[in-house]
Amino acid sequence: MLSWSIGRPGFVTAQAAAILEVRDADLPPDVDPRALLAGRLAAAGLADAVGLMTSRDIACHHHATAQVEGVSAAALVTLGLNNGERVGARAAAPERLGTVNIIAAVSVPLTPAALVEALSLVVEARTLAILEAGYCRQGQDAPVTGTGTDCVVMSAPAGLPGAAPHDYAGLHTAVGEALGAAVLAATREAAARWLADQSAP
Repeated sequence: MLSWSIGRPGFVTAQAAAILEVRDADLPPDVDPRALLAGRLAAAGLADAVGLMTSRDIACHHHATAQVEGVSAAALVTLGLNNGERVGARAAAPERLGTVNIIAAVSVPLTPAALVEALSLVVEARTLAILEAGYCRQGQDAPVTGTGTDCVVMSAPAGLPGAAPHDYAGLHTAVGEALGAAVLAATREAAARWLADQSAP
């Protein structure tokens, strides 16, 4: 797996990735988010998982899969844009907690370079879906492109008997096409649900 998560970031070998739902009360100023996450994961028997945190109701997760030329991809997304930013122009301050978390996986092994390429493609698909949603922070006239706390975990099997790892995972590959389709579908659905929730009475 590869991520910039606060729980086991970078290149790691892990059996699971997990998203912890938190509330403001869970994270007062004197609480270390890393320690909180590690403790909660350990209590759930997931001490070696790559961990993420979200303030979104975890029931509002969105999952999509895609298959191209025998390569399967899956994406799980939680999304809240209260903390939304537009790349290159920071907002004054977060309105409330909010983040976009994505756990993505493909069915074939990837070289380290291909895993990096796959991670970049996940971010590209996420950004496209968020731009399509068109959400603007109050006082801004351009849509956000993400949030200040987004995180992605990209996963691929460590190795399969007789199968060489794929060297590439870009837009011209089956890996990239399947991965992009899964992430785009799940993020579009998550963004639509979040926007609908904001307008609900």
